[in-house]
Amino acid sequence: MVQGSNGPRRPRLTGRAAILVLVLAVLTVSYASSMRAYLQQRAHIQDLKSQIAQREIDIDNLEREKRRYADPAYVKAQARERFGYVMPGETSYVVLDENGKPLQSESTLNDPSSVIQQAPDAWWGDAWESVQLAGNPPKAKPPPLTEIDGSNQPTGSG
Repeated sequence: MVQGSNGPRRPRLTGRAAILVLVLAVLTVSYASSMRAYLQQRAHIQDLKSQIAQREIDIDNLEREKRRYADPAYVKAQARERFGYVMPGETSYVVLDENGKPLQSESTLNDPSSVIQQAPDAWWGDAWESVQLAGNPPKAKPPPLTEIDGSNQPTGSG
């Protein structure tokens, strides 16, 4: 018997299909959460590996420093540099800035490209300035004091 177009139609979504769609949705959600957890763990492992590599570099640097301190010449150099120690018979000098604080030595080199490049002045410019200076000498300044006794201090009314 052939069914005609007027016969009973079957619904498109049957109970089996609905259960299949529901199962697929549950599996997709569970796999997605598992995949997210897996990716988070992989990222955490990579972070830990990079921390381990950095710590190994730090350990190597500290071991190198430890080997340096086994050398008596390095210990003497560090004592001179860090603590200002001098050998018997030597004289130590400390350079002070305008505020009376010791200047720190700079042991770094500047990048040559960062240094300001100035065009050299022509020699005749310097010669002409000396001719002008010879014609108009600067006024003489008083000589610096040789002794500090406090008598040249400005007096104020206050």
